[in-house]
Formats: sequence, C-alpha cells, structure tokens
Amino acid sequence: MDIHHTLIRCAGGTVDLPAQAMNHRSDGGHLLVNPPRPVWERTQLSPDELMRWACLVAATAQAMLDTLPQLAGGCLNYWEAGNNALNHQAYPPGPKTPQLHRKMHLHIFGRSPRATHPDWQWGEPPQFPKFAASTAWAAQFTRLEPQECAAIGQKIEALLVHRYAMTV
Repeated sequence: MDIHHTLIRCAGGTVDLPAQAMNHRSDGGHLLVNPPRPVWERTQLSPDELMRWACLVAATAQAMLDTLPQLAGGCLNYWEAGNNALNHQAYPPGPKTPQLHRKMHLHIFGRSPRATHPDWQWGEPPQFPKFAASTAWAAQFTRLEPQECAAIGQKIEALLVHRYAMTV
C-alpha cells in the first residue's frame, strides 16, 4: 500500500492509514482521523459533526490500544494537524492563508514503552523534522500492516455501535 487506505468511513469522518507513516508500526503505529467534511479548523464543524468526530477519535484510540500488541503498557499521542500545507515550499509554492489551504485532521500516534526509534523514545516528546526534511524522514517508517488495519477497523465499528450509539 503506497496510498492512503481508509479503514472506516462513518458520520464522524474517516480513519485512514497515511500514505507515509511518521512512526514505525513496531513503535506504536500511526493513523489519521479526518472530520466528516474538509474544514480548515475544528471550530468550523457543527456541534453534531464535532461530537461525531470526537466519538470516532475516541473509538479509534481505544481500538488501537485494544488490538495492537506493541501498545501493551503504552499510550497514544494526538496531534491536530494541517499546518504543513501552509509552508511556503508546499504546493502551491508561496504564501498561503489557513482558511483556503489548511485541511484540519488528527494524527494518532501509538507510543510504545519499547520504542526503538530515537525520535519516539518512551517518556520523551516526539521529534519531528522541519518541512523540507519531512518526506525523507518519514520514508524510514513502516506503516501498520493490513491485518492490523482490519482488526482496528472492526474494533472501531463495534465501539461506534455499542459504546457511542452511532450507526456505521
């Protein structure tokens, strides 16, 4: 898989395996949770959209913790993002305005107490590179595997239905 892969789509948005991971699967993995429609800032979501998206984020997090053995004894980091789209080097080159170019999304990073990569050491904040080095930096990481994604997707669906009373 070398493109985004959607694990689940529902009224809360989508959960995607990113095209390029920013954390090794063995160090905890990395997923994206997108809101139900493109917005530049979460404040642009309606109360209902925000509630459903928050439930999808929580279900995704719980599913990662429940299904990924590498997260035993671990935790998660949440990073609301979209800022790279504003970099002068990002397409289209030059200055940009957030309302037109930024697409808010949330990264969920698994944090394993056994992480081996120096940028993801347990008990330390993640270390991200500058924009210009980000593609080369991310190329070193492995994405979650298809069977891991399938297990996470199934668990998300069950949590959405049984815990959050959402239809999938």
